[in-house]
Amino acid sequence: MKLSDLDIGSRAFVKSIFTDSLIRRRLLDIGLIPNTLVECLYKSPLGKMKAYLIRDSVIAIRDLDAKLIEVDLCD
Repeated sequence: MKLSDLDIGSRAFVKSIFTDSLIRRRLLDIGLIPNTLVECLYKSPLGKMKAYLIRDSVIAIRDLDAKLIEVDLCD
């Protein structure tokens, strides 16, 4: 499952990030590494971005970038 597919209120663990660009470095810098718990909090009005709770910080990620992040749903 991709991070962009996560519904509001759902939680998941990061499996992997499929990009080698600058965005990968930024995601790693904010703590988005394998086995990190992520919760989807909000969706932007236009639906092109969502806000996620990552390590006690709320981070907005574009769906274009969130599609490059594979996650596993929490039970």
